[in-house]
Amino acid sequence: MILAGDVGGTKCNLALFEENGGKLTPVFQKRFPSKGFAEFDLLVAEFLREASCQVTGEQIVSAGFGVAGPVVQNHVKATNLPWVVDGTALAKVIGIPRVALVNDLAATAHSLDWLPPTDFWVLNPGKAEPGATKALLAAGTGLGQAFMVWVGGRYRTAPSEGGHTDFAPHTEQQIGLLRFMRRRYPQVSWELILSGRGFRTIHEFIDPAVRHASFDDADADPAPEITRLGLEKTCKICVETLDLWTAIYGAEAGNLALKVLALGGVYVAGGIAVKILEKMKDGTFLRNFVDKWKFEKLLSNIPVSIVLNESAPLIGAAHEALEAIGR
Repeated sequence: MILAGDVGGTKCNLALFEENGGKLTPVFQKRFPSKGFAEFDLLVAEFLREASCQVTGEQIVSAGFGVAGPVVQNHVKATNLPWVVDGTALAKVIGIPRVALVNDLAATAHSLDWLPPTDFWVLNPGKAEPGATKALLAAGTGLGQAFMVWVGGRYRTAPSEGGHTDFAPHTEQQIGLLRFMRRRYPQVSWELILSGRGFRTIHEFIDPAVRHASFDDADADPAPEITRLGLEKTCKICVETLDLWTAIYGAEAGNLALKVLALGGVYVAGGIAVKILEKMKDGTFLRNFVDKWKFEKLLSNIPVSIVLNESAPLIGAAHEALEAIGR
């Protein structure tokens, strides 16, 4: 039995998988609100308690967790949570022989070889160069980035914290957005925009006089309301917000593709892309992806796909756990 988890700033998805000949089949899965637990150990213990009522007689031989944050020597401080997780210490606490911690984007990257073609929406078919670098980015609670290089006959993943680098505006409107955000934050990173919280920021930048019900609830996340109204085209400011957010997302995806020369393809994961899929498909993302002056032709040939399976980090983490025991 394999234990796996996708550990994010908003939610944690945990699951038990049965392994048979290298194939993993989920047998029990549950989602938890991340901020409902003071420590990650407590969340895992609660999951195992509930799982024990559903799954009996099977020993967990390895665990893998994809965590939003930089993992160094099987140790990570979560970026958007007050959690410090140590794989060796966690293994002792929960009584599992092996616990492998990986960056959440590295876990997602690890899943790509195991997902069926139906789990991808192709934005640009392009023409992948065999053995060339691939890139991955995912907007959700934060903005994760990673890239994959061909080594020893397979792709190996290198995680990144590129989402925390400085936002580079591309148009006069985006320059105005940067100035607007500089009054609020000491540093304006890509993640402050390309995450759920970025929708309200952009909305208030475009027209602070227009407000919605979720704006007045301190516990509410305005992003679902803004994106819904934008997709329905029932609020002009929401439409403009969604358009600007998607354009910036495409521009940063193009930046990442150039930085790592991702001629093998670019993958867009994370919950937001799936929720606004119709907007991602309308050409705004791809136009801004390729809009790099002398490199437009190069970028036009790069395959770009959206990962539709939101359990991809969980699947990748499970396969990381399987590799940890040499299977």
